[in-house]
Amino acid sequence: MFDARVFSLWGRASVRSAGNSAASGNVELYARSGNVDNPDRNWSPWARINLVLADSELKVPPARFVQWKAVLHAGNPPPRVDDVLLNYLPKNVAPEIDDITVQPGYHYQPIPHVTGSEPPAPGQPRFDPPPPAVRDRDSIGIRWSAHDDNDDQLVYTVYYRGDGETRWLLLKNNLSDRYYSFDASLLPDGGYTVKVIASDAPSHSPGEALYAERAGTRFEVDTTAPVIDNLTATLDDGRLDARQTGKQMGAQIRVRFRASDSFSPIKRAEYSLDGGDWQFVEPVGQLSDSKTENYDFRLAVPEPEAAPDLMIQNTANDHVVVVRAYDRFDNLATAKTIIRGK
Repeated sequence: MFDARVFSLWGRASVRSAGNSAASGNVELYARSGNVDNPDRNWSPWARINLVLADSELKVPPARFVQWKAVLHAGNPPPRVDDVLLNYLPKNVAPEIDDITVQPGYHYQPIPHVTGSEPPAPGQPRFDPPPPAVRDRDSIGIRWSAHDDNDDQLVYTVYYRGDGETRWLLLKNNLSDRYYSFDASLLPDGGYTVKVIASDAPSHSPGEALYAERAGTRFEVDTTAPVIDNLTATLDDGRLDARQTGKQMGAQIRVRFRASDSFSPIKRAEYSLDGGDWQFVEPVGQLSDSKTENYDFRLAVPEPEAAPDLMIQNTANDHVVVVRAYDRFDNLATAKTIIRGK
């Protein structure tokens, strides 16, 4: 019993036999077909195939399964069947896209195609190695898995659509690989969905091709850095704290600024004083979960270094405050301000 795996049209048969036994009538060939793997259930009756005529058509109904048998009659020399060939045409079925994965921040490296490699046997699954993924915050990688029950060659087209939009826009067509990477800056900041269309056109005549499509999960693009504004740094000699709390706090630098992003929340902020190490700073309210965060904090004033020259001494009393802020996509914004010494 032969399983074509899909509904098929059965054509002609040919028999190779020693001494041309089939043509002499010492070999009779019969065939039957059905759509279940049990030949005793709803299969067609055995139909004899006329091997003498050139038109040795099976004359069995189109079906998924077929079975043949040979009847040998005594003769001189004794009949023998060496090979039976059945021709068939599977019904074309549409391909299927099994899964789509979108990875913002990754770029897929091309997989070398090995020439001369044999395709998998009919009915056997095809295993494609995953493309090597390289971390690249400026790229977006898309990969998918697909199969075709006819083992047809497939070609792919990728579309995208922004949140709130109804029209799919072409991203890339005529792809033979099952992955694609592109520059994230090609898309404005926002949420998107991709759709992959698989077509078996390379294996069929025009007008006979079938296709399948599938949309992936939503992903977000943010390549624009936050904005830092209203940065100020003022010197507080501690007398205000003494009046309010009764405790002399010493000279301090009060730093205030606002960080905002048009799409994603602010992830974190840091500061550096006079070229020192970066230090984490909490926003007002402590929790960083908004597209706009305000910062208001105080720093101890470093002790000035002694300098013989008055101009150098005044310059030594200058302080540089640098702040930076990251959004959820690690886009970075920096700003600085200078406090002049007295």
